[in-house]
Amino acid sequence: MPALPAPSARAAQATDAPVRMVATEFPPYTGSALPGGGIACEITRAALHQAGRSMELTFRPWARALLEFQRGDHDGVIGAWRSVERERTMRFPQPLGILNQVGFMARADRKRRVDDLAALRDLRIGVVHGYANPPRFDAANLAVEGAVDDLANLRKLLAGRVDLALIDKGVGAHLLETQLRAAAGKLVWLEPSVSEIPLYTVFSKIRPEGERFAAALSRGIGDLQGSGRLAMLLQQGARWQ
Repeated sequence: MPALPAPSARAAQATDAPVRMVATEFPPYTGSALPGGGIACEITRAALHQAGRSMELTFRPWARALLEFQRGDHDGVIGAWRSVERERTMRFPQPLGILNQVGFMARADRKRRVDDLAALRDLRIGVVHGYANPPRFDAANLAVEGAVDDLANLRKLLAGRVDLALIDKGVGAHLLETQLRAAAGKLVWLEPSVSEIPLYTVFSKIRPEGERFAAALSRGIGDLQGSGRLAMLLQQGARWQ
């Protein structure tokens, strides 16, 4: 493996207090059992370090992470999607370079075209209860069958109880590499995705230090892009992209 570019001089001179970050369990993007906390945490850490800041990381359930962030227990949240509502209180720096691709998985022996959602109306689509699905998917008004989580959704697909499973591409790839390794050759991802959503690390728009932290992260990501290190991190930690 080629050596990674050395961090900038300012990164080596970081003396400020660590930036307090929080993330939730969303493997392979974030997770307490993943190397470095997952690819989103690794990129955030590397970018802050490049900008001369260190980082401490805590994992919380999503709702609790947001609550603690809003009351000031954490400086930032790793792994957020951008929305008009969130922009009222969250500062969005440069995205991390990770795209959450939400689309369909199918059994390998039953591939089909999925570019026209209207053509899928005679199929049963597996979804996860409580997930916010892409607006384009909801607008198609397809026949759906719920599961308790992504793992259960893929197991239903394997058993033939649904025809397709709506899932994040990275999540599907991670499950096939871990809990569903025996089924790795039996399920395939279908292009194109229904939706592609950039993943962000966000800071407070209300607290004054949020602007400073967001600027540092954007500067660090820019440096990582320029050096080629961001592409290397993504190749190592987000091979499904």
